[in-house]
Amino acid sequence: MHIIRTVLAAATALAMPSCGGGDVIKIGLIAPLTGDVKTFGEGVRNAVMMAFEELNAAGGINGRQVQIIASDDKNDPMEASNAGSKLIDMDAVLAIIGSVSSKCSVPLADKCQVAGIPMITPTSTNPKVTVGDDGKRKDFVFRACFIDPFQGTVAAKFARDSLKVGTAAVMYDVGNDYSKGLAEFFRDAFEGLGGRVVAFESYAKDDVDFSALLTKVKLQDPDVVFLPDYYNKVGLIAKQARQAGLRSVLLGGDGWDSPEMVRIAGEDIHGGFFTNHYSPEDPRPEVQEWVEKYETRYGQRPDALATLGHDAALLMIEALKTATELKPKEIRDAMARIADFPCVSGKVTFDEWGNPIKSAVVLKYSARGQEYVATVEP
Repeated sequence: MHIIRTVLAAATALAMPSCGGGDVIKIGLIAPLTGDVKTFGEGVRNAVMMAFEELNAAGGINGRQVQIIASDDKNDPMEASNAGSKLIDMDAVLAIIGSVSSKCSVPLADKCQVAGIPMITPTSTNPKVTVGDDGKRKDFVFRACFIDPFQGTVAAKFARDSLKVGTAAVMYDVGNDYSKGLAEFFRDAFEGLGGRVVAFESYAKDDVDFSALLTKVKLQDPDVVFLPDYYNKVGLIAKQARQAGLRSVLLGGDGWDSPEMVRIAGEDIHGGFFTNHYSPEDPRPEVQEWVEKYETRYGQRPDALATLGHDAALLMIEALKTATELKPKEIRDAMARIADFPCVSGKVTFDEWGNPIKSAVVLKYSARGQEYVATVEP
């Protein structure tokens, strides 16, 4: 971990030139740069660094350069919490961008709330990121993505209204806040729309053999199987499902969005649908400009995670520019005032819970890759 952080700090110093001493504005970045979902973290890091490099090249914030101090949480909640402590207590950052997965962002949000440090997660969709167990708002915490109740409802409505299915099975990671929460929101919405959930099956984080669960699901012969997990697990489940002869339509959430999905699942993911935050096929100029810029630099289209990293960085920059003082409380207040701010994934206005009011898209995996299917408004 020390070696990783040292390398990241060196890379950050090169990418983010400073004015020296107290003139530097320090912002933390926490993402999974190694581990099971490292492509998510790499995309977020790339996008955040690009945004702040452009800001610094244009003069920074009132002539002051911004230094991004990056930490790797390995998609582990304890690592995320420890990284937050280091950034707050040792590096004295004014704000934090991160993390990526909900299971890491929830403890990080708790830490930022207690410390009074504003935080924006690009991609964590579980409601508990911005709301405590007591039901109260964590007012220092924001996000750039829609939340799982909306995403689960979008998936359920698409299954009922567009796919015209009547029965569904759900398989989820019981130890993952994102996976479990999205599974429950989909189940409740699907049944509320008149559908029937014939199987609701859980597995553990480290499981790689899903044959027993798939046998149980196959016996129920569902029209659709909802898989609210990340690409690394969904790819394995898709392959094993087809090998077991399960021909149900596969459906999932934004955790499916990775170039690694097709490498893992191959043709077995073709015909699968998932909800997401944006489509690179969107003709809006700001989308096409972003896609071209990212593709030119990194040799691949930005997935939704990279795009939300970009949007989170833009929202943080807007808060830094409009804060009455460059102090944590004032940055938080400036973030809360943001309304109709143009981002790649759509215009953002924060609601009273720190969540953006924005649309979702449905995409499909095919031999061509990802194909745009529909846009769903909030």
